[in-house]
Amino acid sequence: MSTNASLHELHNTKGGRIFDKFNIIFLLIFALTTVLPFLYVVAGSFATEAEIARRAFFIWPETFTLNAYRHIFTSQAFIRSIIITIGVTVVGTLTQLFFTFTMAYPLSKRNLKGNKLLMNIVIFAMLFSGGMIPTYLIVEQLGLINSYWALILPGAINPFNLIIIKNFFQHFSAELEESAKIDGATELQIFWRIVLPLSKPIIATFALFYAVAIWNDFMGPLLYMHDTSKWTLQLLLRQVTISSDPNALGQMDPDFVPPEEGLKLAIIVIATFPIMCIYPFLQKHFAKGIMIGSVKG
Repeated sequence: MSTNASLHELHNTKGGRIFDKFNIIFLLIFALTTVLPFLYVVAGSFATEAEIARRAFFIWPETFTLNAYRHIFTSQAFIRSIIITIGVTVVGTLTQLFFTFTMAYPLSKRNLKGNKLLMNIVIFAMLFSGGMIPTYLIVEQLGLINSYWALILPGAINPFNLIIIKNFFQHFSAELEESAKIDGATELQIFWRIVLPLSKPIIATFALFYAVAIWNDFMGPLLYMHDTSKWTLQLLLRQVTISSDPNALGQMDPDFVPPEEGLKLAIIVIATFPIMCIYPFLQKHFAKGIMIGSVKG
């Protein structure tokens, strides 16, 4: 109570009020610098090519048109790439959560033989990596080139995330686990029926982290996906944005000329929109989960 009271008194001083106003103004300016460019991209995706060329910046188009979205959603290449990306993201997120949590839970047990050695290996892997070329050679030798598993397995366990989750598991009540063992529960049953249901905040947090990383992954598909029919949305987005040909997605209607700049903006919006839709459902767990396990007990 004394700490809260002192903080309240500090904010009621003249200097505290000035500091609060400065923070509000700074955060508003920072928010505008991040939101306004995205609003321009959204508005430009619905604008005509002439308006995009004429107006350097706008957040509301003078004339609405769906030509860019019409071309995108009638493209077989786009439909195929977004289905591939959704599938890889879902399977990859579940796979990475499985491997990370099932490794973090045993490592949280101090009586596990070889615990320190394994943790040192994890820390070493976090600080030093083999690099792009050795990783590519391993993926190639495993026969995973042009396989979607090449986008999932190399990052199946993130060492930094593993350490945070391990620290979270160390805060679990030992009495709770001991009582479950007295009732005849095995370690696997304790993990599945007790630990995981109580870990929803941290599961939601790292599910979001993994999903965003997989969805936005560009380098992995670029290195391992040589077959254009297996391209993910990010590779297709690159092809559209760097190409001056508006038919990069494939010309579906010979009488329709797709907009060049509007097409680029529209596919950026579509590539961003699914992740933005997922976040509100995980937000209630995200704020709590982001702090759990960050301080070692």
